Amino acid sequence: MDLGLKDRVALVTGASMGLGRAVAERLATEGAHVVVNSRSIGALTAAADEIARETGRRIVPVAGDVSRQEECEALVERTIGEFGRLDVLVTNAGGPPPGGVDDFGPAAYRDALEVNLMSAVQLTLAALPAMRRNRWGRVVAITSVSVKQPIDGLLLSNTARPGVVGFIKTISRDLAADGILCNVVAPGYIHTARVESLVAEQADARGISREEILDGMTANIPAGRIGRPAEFANAVAFLASEAASYITGHTLQVDGGLVKGLL
Repeated sequence: MDLGLKDRVALVTGASMGLGRAVAERLATEGAHVVVNSRSIGALTAAADEIARETGRRIVPVAGDVSRQEECEALVERTIGEFGRLDVLVTNAGGPPPGGVDDFGPAAYRDALEVNLMSAVQLTLAALPAMRRNRWGRVVAITSVSVKQPIDGLLLSNTARPGVVGFIKTISRDLAADGILCNVVAPGYIHTARVESLVAEQADARGISREEILDGMTANIPAGRIGRPAEFANAVAFLASEAASYITGHTLQVDGGLVKGLL
């Protein structure tokens, strides 16, 4: 299927590794030019160079902290300066540290909101003028299945990420008439460094092996395994494409059937 992304311009944050990198690579494979962002310029540049070599697309690395409004605005301005337009925005940021109610004070909650909620808000607001000028745009916010089913031991993530869904769902109604479609993709357990870190922390805390933690995770996944980053990226690329032209305000879980809720 031709997704209609050839020569579109995408901005993907949190793209030096993991889900963000997989999404950037998938969009480039479909023919998009991509600005990739993370806080680590070394890893980001290496990822950009590799994606460019593999896809033949122009991949521009721009380091910055998306929890800061001025850096979000500068990132969007740089994208438009490089390519003259911005068609697809994929907001993605690393999850906050694990822990429960006795592990954090108010400052930790504020930090989680800045990184996981306000980054999506700030980037989207900065991108809208360019999308409105072209009367075409896609905003895809990466969150977590915690927006549908809280995950034990991830209190900060369970608290901050659902706000992204409220934001995206609400603005989707305002922007659809402008040709701008806004959706959320909620990954379950995908084989990334973040999941590996959570597995290691749980294994240490419980005094059991990494393999036992992984077995416990997969026991609750009907598909019987943890997902691959490329599988997740396929879902994001679809929602960013022409093929998803009548889908907006939706939260799509990519979780192998983990979430049990009906909606």
